[in-house]
Amino acid sequence: MKRSERHHLKENELVMSLARTRERFEEHRRVVTATIIAVLVILVGGGAWWIWQQRVQTQSAELLANAMATLQARVVPPAPATSTPAPPQPAGTYPSEQAKLQAALPKFLKVADAYPTSQAGIAARYHAAAILASLDRTREAEQRYREVIDRAGSTIYGEMGRMGLADVQARAGKYDQAIQAWKDMASRPQADLPIDGILMQLGRTYQLAGRTTEALQTYRRIVDEFPESQYVPEARQEIDALKGGTSG
Repeated sequence: MKRSERHHLKENELVMSLARTRERFEEHRRVVTATIIAVLVILVGGGAWWIWQQRVQTQSAELLANAMATLQARVVPPAPATSTPAPPQPAGTYPSEQAKLQAALPKFLKVADAYPTSQAGIAARYHAAAILASLDRTREAEQRYREVIDRAGSTIYGEMGRMGLADVQARAGKYDQAIQAWKDMASRPQADLPIDGILMQLGRTYQLAGRTTEALQTYRRIVDEFPESQYVPEARQEIDALKGGTSG
């Protein structure tokens, strides 16, 4: 084989080798590029989600703070009517507790409806339920407390929602439901609930239902099982009153 032909073959081999190397590089470059793009999409998407979450938390917290400010505002009854024009209501105050609650309620409901799954939204829904109960709108309060329980689960607001619901049921005369709810809560010490306070509510509900024997047993549990409880003096008073009523 001539020298020129051998040189030509070597050049062809070099060209083919370079071509294969370039093909592999292009293939790897496409894979690497696709991987980089995927990573960037995840990072950008995650960053956008984080920014959105921070915005939701900030906005919901601001709305909740505004509602709480209304709930905690001072009540300044209007001055007695005289011949002169009555002075205007001081800024940031309300003429009655009912007026204040009625002003705070739509603010809490606004947070609850706009941010239903956020912590601020759940807290707002709980406060709305408590306000409805205070305004004797028991049916609406019961509905809102159930919504709190559904959304909050086993968190502190979930437990508070269960207590609020039982209280509203007792007010509405649904004694059997309320009693069962208090008994369920009293049997779950692992839930970090104030068992002595729950037993006190259970005893009161038994009394409302006319079940004196169960009420006495419940109050005695407070005295025997929680001797340091702040509810012991009240429990003793109820025991004395019930015993006096039964003996008479």
